[in-house]
Amino acid sequence: MDGKVRATLADVAAAAGVSKMTASRALRGAGDVSQKSIEKVRQAAREVGYVGNHLASSLSGRRSDLIGVVVPSVANIVFAEVLSGIAEAIEGSTMQPVFGVTDYGPEKEYGVIRNILSWNPAGLIVTGLDQSADAKRLLKEADIPVVQIMDVDGTPVDGCVGVSHYAAGKAMAEALVKMGRTRFAYVGCGLDTDTRAKKRLAGFTEALLHLGLNLVTTRIGEGRSTVKAGRELTSEVLADWPELDCIYYSNDDLAAGGAFHCIAAGIAVPETLTLAGFNGLDFIESLPTRIITSRTPRREIGKTAALFILEANDKKRQEEGRFLEFTPVIEFGN
Repeated sequence: MDGKVRATLADVAAAAGVSKMTASRALRGAGDVSQKSIEKVRQAAREVGYVGNHLASSLSGRRSDLIGVVVPSVANIVFAEVLSGIAEAIEGSTMQPVFGVTDYGPEKEYGVIRNILSWNPAGLIVTGLDQSADAKRLLKEADIPVVQIMDVDGTPVDGCVGVSHYAAGKAMAEALVKMGRTRFAYVGCGLDTDTRAKKRLAGFTEALLHLGLNLVTTRIGEGRSTVKAGRELTSEVLADWPELDCIYYSNDDLAAGGAFHCIAAGIAVPETLTLAGFNGLDFIESLPTRIITSRTPRREIGKTAALFILEANDKKRQEEGRFLEFTPVIEFGN
C-alpha cells in the first residue's frame, strides 16, 4: 500500500480545467454552476478516482450530501419499498441515503437519530410521529429539513408524508359492515411499540361502536408480526369463538397466517370467515384464498419525502411544514 496517493480536489479541478472552487461547487450540484460544467467535473472526478471526504466537510460545519433515514425494520418489505422510493428520488443528485434501524425501540431510535445528526446530513427522514420527548427535541433543533413519514395522525416537527391510520381502520370497519359482517375479532402483534397499528385499531373500534357493534374479542401476540404468528393466533381465537364471521389483523403478514390456518381447518374464506389486513403486500395476491386489505403507497411516500428534502436544499432554505396525506385503497381481492 506504500506510495499510493489519494486523488484530491485539485486533481479534479486540473483534469476538468476549472478552479478548485468551481470543482467543489459542481460536485455538490450547486445551482449557480452550469449543467455542462457539472458533468465535466463529475467525469473528471471519475477519471482520477476522486471520492471526496464527507467527514471533513461535516466537521467544517457544512452539511454533508447524506440524507438520514430512520426506519423501525429492514426485514419488513414495507420499509424496503420506502427506501426504494427514496433511492429513486435522489438518483442523479449528489445525495446519498444513510439509514438506521430502531427495532421499534424508543431509546434506540433516539440513539440512531443522534448518531445520524452528528454527520451533518442535508436532511432527515424519520418513520412515524411518536418519538420520545428527547428524540423530538433533537428533530426540532436539527436546523435541517426533517420529514416524518408513514403517519399523519399527530403533530409533525416539520414536514410530513403518510396516511391516517385512524382513518384507515375506520374505513375498513365501515367496508366490512357494509359486506354484512357483524361478529368481529382483532388480531395483532406488538401493539405496545407499533403505534400505527394501535391507531388503526382505535379507528376500527370506534367505527364499529358508531354502527352499533363491538369487537367480540381481541388477541395481541408478543414479538414481530409474522405469518406463523398469524396462523397460531387465528387458531387460538377461533377455538374460543368459532362463530366469528370476520377477523381484522394489524397487517397482511398476520392475515396470511390466518388464511393458512383456515385452509388447513377447512374454513371457507371469505364465505364463512372474512379476513382483512393492512398494507396491500403483493404476495397476498398469490394466496389460494381471498384477503381484504388496505393498500398503502409506500414507494411514493419515500419518494415524496426525499423530494421535499432535495427541494428545500436546492432553494438554500428549509421549507417548513410541507405536508402530504395519501389515502389507502381498500382492495377486496379477486
